[in-house]
Amino acid sequence: MDEKNSTKVKEFILLGFTADLRFQRALFFIFLIIYVISLLGNITMISLICTDSPLHTPMYFFIGNLSFLDLWYSSVYVPKILMTCISDDKSISFAGCLAQFFFSAGLAYSECYLLAAMAYDRYMAISNPLFYSQAMSARLCASLVATSYIAGFLNSTIITTETFTLSFCGNNIIDDFFCDVLPLVKLACDVKESYQAVLYFVLASSVITPAMLILASYLFIIAAILRIHSTQGHLKAFSTCGSHLTAVTLYYGSSLFVYSRPSASYVLERDKVVSVFYTVVIPVLNPLIYSLRNKDVKDALKKMLYRAKFS
Repeated sequence: MDEKNSTKVKEFILLGFTADLRFQRALFFIFLIIYVISLLGNITMISLICTDSPLHTPMYFFIGNLSFLDLWYSSVYVPKILMTCISDDKSISFAGCLAQFFFSAGLAYSECYLLAAMAYDRYMAISNPLFYSQAMSARLCASLVATSYIAGFLNSTIITTETFTLSFCGNNIIDDFFCDVLPLVKLACDVKESYQAVLYFVLASSVITPAMLILASYLFIIAAILRIHSTQGHLKAFSTCGSHLTAVTLYYGSSLFVYSRPSASYVLERDKVVSVFYTVVIPVLNPLIYSLRNKDVKDALKKMLYRAKFS
């Protein structure tokens, strides 16, 4: 009994995407370019929001924190992916897998809560624009962001503890490019119903609940928009929410596709492609979504480039 319950696996092998060496090299350059763009885009967004006074508003405070999360979120995955593509050593230590799992889950859950807070911010901006600044005070905004981080990493602590106390006593090959809950559960010797209950609780509290809050916020937003009589007012209200709604659709669409389906329907090859989208691609897209659709951000970027040119 003691031998069965002991953790015999000391490291895991990440198979990644393919065993073809030429394809691995091609993937290395693709992921490297995406990662560099992600770093530049999110760092630029954070710098603009910090340095440009017109962007010192609640909405941009949340966007800056979203860029901060995306910056670290992609950094949890991509460096290891790059090493896996160019190295013959595909292993990751048990501690390294645990750390990657913990931080990736914490950042992902925090982003879910943050997107819900941003939906509430958009509701306040549309439903009560005259008192928006007073309603979304700096203290409230800071509290919402802090709560997002605390709740996200608290749930990450729960699911990480439960996952890495499972018994991994046989196969240590993960058919994926990172340490995720689904491949790890497949390697476990015995997954009890109590673990399934914890998994569903974390999924419900970290993904489903924020999604329901976002949905409720947008129902109230639609009701507020319908009370606006002018067409110009409708367009302005929709443009206010457009970027956030796009970000929510991309993030939740890919995440729920992977994690909210019955386990019998999982196909690792297909789900790996979807996982790449929300772990690697979305951190690149978010800065583009909030900059290309936003005049204030584009003006701030022009001023930054102008100062850099003549400094």
